[in-house]
Amino acid sequence: MRARIYQPAKTAMSSGQAKTKQWILEFFPASPREVDPLMGWTSSSDTQSQVRLTFDSKEAALAYAAEHGIEAQVNEPNKRKPNIRARGYAENFAVDRRAVWTH
Repeated sequence: MRARIYQPAKTAMSSGQAKTKQWILEFFPASPREVDPLMGWTSSSDTQSQVRLTFDSKEAALAYAAEHGIEAQVNEPNKRKPNIRARGYAENFAVDRRAVWTH
């Protein structure tokens, strides 16, 4: 069995970092999906593709994979660059502003 271990990225709809701290172990699909001829639904006989395990650290996920004989591929997360300086709306009208504020 092959699996990938990764840390999920934040959702595009939020600016927060919720649900990005844990590490996920997800299995690669063992068989391709098939289209049901009657209903048109996609299905697969592979039940491992439905399993997602969460861990508090990358080391714990790797230890679990080694213990159960799972070949794991680790995808390191791309870290965000922090803002150098957070600015507020009121700073647009500050007296010591470098450039003149115009419309």
